[in-house]
Amino acid sequence: MSSQVSESQKTGPLSGFRVLDMSRILAGPWSAQTLADLGAQVIKVERPKVGDDTRRWGPPYLKDKNGEETAEAAYYTAANRGKDSITIDITQTEGQAIIKQLAAKCDVLIENYKVGGLKKYGLDYDALKEINPALVYCSITGFGQDGPYAQRAGYDFMIQGMGGLMSITGEKDGEPGAGPQKVGVAVTDLFTGLYATIAIQGALLERERSGLGQHIDLALLDVQTAVLANQASNYLVGGIVPQRMGNAHPNIVPYQAFATQDGFIILAVGNDGQFEKLLQLAGREALMQDERFATNPARVQNRDIVCQEVADIMVLQSSEYWLEELSVRGVPCGPINTIEQVFTNPQIQHRQMQIDVEHPLSGSIALCNSPIKYSRTAIDIQKAPPLLGSDTDNVLSEMLGMDTAQLNRLREKGCI
Repeated sequence: MSSQVSESQKTGPLSGFRVLDMSRILAGPWSAQTLADLGAQVIKVERPKVGDDTRRWGPPYLKDKNGEETAEAAYYTAANRGKDSITIDITQTEGQAIIKQLAAKCDVLIENYKVGGLKKYGLDYDALKEINPALVYCSITGFGQDGPYAQRAGYDFMIQGMGGLMSITGEKDGEPGAGPQKVGVAVTDLFTGLYATIAIQGALLERERSGLGQHIDLALLDVQTAVLANQASNYLVGGIVPQRMGNAHPNIVPYQAFATQDGFIILAVGNDGQFEKLLQLAGREALMQDERFATNPARVQNRDIVCQEVADIMVLQSSEYWLEELSVRGVPCGPINTIEQVFTNPQIQHRQMQIDVEHPLSGSIALCNSPIKYSRTAIDIQKAPPLLGSDTDNVLSEMLGMDTAQLNRLREKGCI
């Protein structure tokens, strides 16, 4: 389905596709933002006067040109770049009609209402596929469209706990600071957003053959279970219930953070050759003759002994020394940076992972760039996270042919 894309979305492999983003918070908006990065026109549907919940999830808030705080929370800006914002009250009959008309002209719809939440408005998949059989409709919920938990609300933090992630995150039981620990960003939401993007693109590709859209049912708990990855296999294949290990790796040793003379670094030894290079640098290569140190399986079995030996070695030199000397020798290692240090890192700067985009309130806004680098269809992010309802008139007039009188009438009723 071809579409007229906005001026800010002229490049990218999804240029020409149109997405109706009826999601809020993070998982759905993250997927829609990625699709916008890839060139799709993304129309974010928000509640009049209220908008996405994350618009109020501050401080910090974006500052205007005079250095005063605006109503735009930093959290909201993280997941909504490149979109058009329209405000529609879907509880009103006119609002429902507008969504149906827009869905008829879109390739994708993303929503994260509770199960059955949109059915009462006639905006569920079964209703909209009658209007647009080619529509790819992606539903994101905590637990999926069916099953004993389907009606429950699901949030990233609780899913990290239910999905096993917090059982393997944090200091080892019995150590200072031990206990369940969530990850520092909402990774279950983010993973779900990425899986949604993959699923949507797969459905669009299949549509080229069938001509039909389909319903995508994504659950945060399913996703969190899937991304347990090797830890899931350690249990399913090995019969081992993984435990919290701090910064250590369950299958590789030494692979964790170590104290140096003046701080900490990460040592990520992935094979026996790399471990031998570490010992050679430290003048302890004779340890490779000790069967407890010679192979990774042996080092895993003798984790405490090996890690204590490595700890005694690492503390003898500065972080700078180890990072430079180990890197030269091809032994994986790295610093533990603050987020400020991340954005001043020369590699991050070279890769242009921070971009500045024009913003109507602040003049410009600093944003994370997309990590996707295409050789031909380059990603070019030019549009900042939109102000609430900033594109309502343009979208409804251009896509649906509404005139000023119609828009004013809808606005007077609080429908837009």
